[in-house]
Amino acid sequence: MIKKRCVFMVISIMIFLFLSGCAENKNITDSELGNGWQPEGRMELKYAENFNVDYYNGGYAMITISDGSRYLVVPKASEIPEGIDSDITVLRQPIDNIYLVATSAMCLFDSLDSLDSIKLSGTKSEGWYIENARTAMESGHIIYAGKYSAPDYELIVSSDCSLAVESTMINHTPEVKEKLEDLGIPVLIDQSSYESHPLGRTEWIKLYGVLTGKEAAAKQVFDEQARYLDEASGQESTGKTVAFFYISSSGNAIARKSGDYITKMIQLAGGDYIFDNLGDPESATSTVTLEMEKFYSTAKNADFIVYNSTIDSELSSVEELISKNPLLEDFKAVQNGNVWCTSKNMFQETTQFGLMISDIRRMLTDEGKNLTELNFMYRLR
Repeated sequence: MIKKRCVFMVISIMIFLFLSGCAENKNITDSELGNGWQPEGRMELKYAENFNVDYYNGGYAMITISDGSRYLVVPKASEIPEGIDSDITVLRQPIDNIYLVATSAMCLFDSLDSLDSIKLSGTKSEGWYIENARTAMESGHIIYAGKYSAPDYELIVSSDCSLAVESTMINHTPEVKEKLEDLGIPVLIDQSSYESHPLGRTEWIKLYGVLTGKEAAAKQVFDEQARYLDEASGQESTGKTVAFFYISSSGNAIARKSGDYITKMIQLAGGDYIFDNLGDPESATSTVTLEMEKFYSTAKNADFIVYNSTIDSELSSVEELISKNPLLEDFKAVQNGNVWCTSKNMFQETTQFGLMISDIRRMLTDEGKNLTELNFMYRLR
């Protein structure tokens, strides 16, 4: 009897886990509107795993995101379908006066020539390294409306905001999301940072292409980056190792976690990240703080150094790098002249990740040291 009960419990647990898995997966695969409508097709996605788009007769499109949220994009002259599920947020085109807080999405709108859809920004003008975004803010076409945790609700409401595009940071302040929704402002949380493949992040331009009505342009931008990736990753591994880091004000090395999208770009370019198992793979943080001595023991042997200036300031010379810590002078890459520094715009250029991978490939294969500047990096002398 006891044995039978144990077997029954095991089977029950297995069934529960199976159904739980199905329920979790339903968040991203469910294409039902709840009123009997059936989709005519689904957007083709190559790398992105955190959203889907289903198409319905009449030009309607439903965006489903991995956090379970669903958005029905309704063409300008069309009626809102009756009987749809209550959890579906309706977005009627044109979707304008957007409050954009997710910084990674700005370059996507820029590439689609759709900055005019954005009225409010969660980043001040000096925080943008995308030229058109900075210009739009300086001219007053885009207005600062407070950061994700402290938005200017009065300004947002008075601007007739039709959508707030947030980053996953909003999950730390759920009361802000709730307040925006209480004010009648739909909130879409950009999940691109959860994409496992670098070009999965770039492919989110297709989602914004749906919102702005520029799907063809979005596909064109993505396909160009995919070609850069195919060209770079289709070649043999270089066998070269790369350290990607910066030095904090306290003197510690802040290195990228193994397996994050930056280290994957290095691998796709034919290189190897110098750290095999750095950081907790279950942690949401993308960097690891290391005491300099611990960092030195492994990174000193890297064939290439890439200094991350997007957090720290850009460097002008190897001497300036060494001034941050004398131990850096002993690094193999320093002695061989293989020290590079990122430009400040690197992390705001989500639409250019294929080109970034191409940059890294060129860095790794430059035998003559004649290459001094790339699109997103430059060599330190």
